[in-house]
Amino acid sequence: MKNSHVKNLSFLLLATFFISTSGVLGKYIALTPEVIILCRAFLSAIFIYIFCRFKKIKLKIDSKKDGISFAISGFFMAGHWISYFYALKLSNVAIGMLSLFTFPAITTLLAPFFSKQKLNSTHIFLAFLVLIGVYMLVPDFSLENKYLKGILCGIFSAFCYALRNLTIKKHVKKYNGSMLMFHQMMIVSVLLIPVLFFSDFSNLESQLPLVLLVALLTTVIGHTMILNSLKHFSVSTASIISSIQPIFGVIIAYIFVGEVPSLNTYIGGSLILLTVVIESIRSKNNT
Repeated sequence: MKNSHVKNLSFLLLATFFISTSGVLGKYIALTPEVIILCRAFLSAIFIYIFCRFKKIKLKIDSKKDGISFAISGFFMAGHWISYFYALKLSNVAIGMLSLFTFPAITTLLAPFFSKQKLNSTHIFLAFLVLIGVYMLVPDFSLENKYLKGILCGIFSAFCYALRNLTIKKHVKKYNGSMLMFHQMMIVSVLLIPVLFFSDFSNLESQLPLVLLVALLTTVIGHTMILNSLKHFSVSTASIISSIQPIFGVIIAYIFVGEVPSLNTYIGGSLILLTVVIESIRSKNNT
């Protein structure tokens, strides 16, 4: 049981690392967020379909009720991705990622409406700790700051992401994670079809390697691993543990694009890491 928990936790942290690459990629791919997300979703659907055919994973949805639930979660996924990439474009990697990570707090508050679980006081405390950490990480939280729109987009993205996770959670034990991601990518692609007629794709060829990277590494591998981890952790637990993602993102941004972390980044990052350690220990004791 102990080794199994360590394995599941390591799996979740690795998934979080892969997803954290979206910060740098989303900021510096020279395309609009809508175009990036459409290409990301469509390419991801192709990759996942090939994988599912190779592994003989069933793609059929068992009921109309499940299909409606998939569609709703796909809608929230599209909202999450587009608003997140706008947050990155409007601000920087640190602020874009860190404003997104209000989602553990939002998840904690919304979770009782989606399950029979009562509001957990420890989760509220940890979510509050994450919020303090996020506040410390953002250079200037003044409402007059030029990054305000980026922060608001990040928080809206967090709200959509929390709703997506809570909506899809009930399906993770019944369906394969790759199957769930395939249908979500198809839904996002269909929702964004109008982008084909109203957006500029002239720069797509030069940006295609980066788009392929965000589709394969961040989406196909990272998000599928996150979905599979929900078989072993509650949404609240997975959300709080994955709060380490901004730390990964800030490190990646520093290495590849030279964004230098401030003192507040270290302080806020330490608070976020503390919540990860506490929730990791708690989730271990509860398994």
